[in-house]
Amino acid sequence: MLTHLRPAIALMLLFTLLTGLAYPLAMTGIAQALVPGTANGSLITRDGVAIGSVLIAQPFAGAGYLHPRPSASGFNAAGTGASNLGPTSAELTAQVAGRRAAYEAATGTAAPIDAVTASGSGLDPHVSPGNALAQAAAIAAARGADPAAVRALIAGAVERPLLGLYGEARVNVLATNIALDAAFPMPPAAENGDATE
Repeated sequence: MLTHLRPAIALMLLFTLLTGLAYPLAMTGIAQALVPGTANGSLITRDGVAIGSVLIAQPFAGAGYLHPRPSASGFNAAGTGASNLGPTSAELTAQVAGRRAAYEAATGTAAPIDAVTASGSGLDPHVSPGNALAQAAAIAAARGADPAAVRALIAGAVERPLLGLYGEARVNVLATNIALDAAFPMPPAAENGDATE
């Protein structure tokens, strides 16, 4: 019996070391060498401190910032997910109506669908170009900036579909807000010390 078990145990140990240790370490090393930023979570740092990731949405407070899609999980990366409310849900209808009214009051424009509906994960880091550009006037007013310049910055931040085919045009909220801070600093009276909630 031991003659049958010995090769099985040896192979199990070999493949555990190979697929459970050697392969993951090799892939990690290759990723760190070729694309270290992506391998480390696509983090954005400011003054050596990670302030977010281009892959995960976070909330922004105040009219001087581009706002992400609503989040059913409260932008909690540990508990992502949708609300699971269906199209016939009165609660979902009320939420969308409330978001639409707030968006239209803040921007003076009709609310695009991604401004009033949450993404499936609740952490979508992008908004549509239409949504971002509709927020430009409020951002410019809060920052005391030229609305045309803010629109130009947002238009320059539009990410095109991969190879012109895959995905949709989109604007990364965090990266755009960092660019807005650099190009049009908030007036001292409007600063609250932290862009995020």
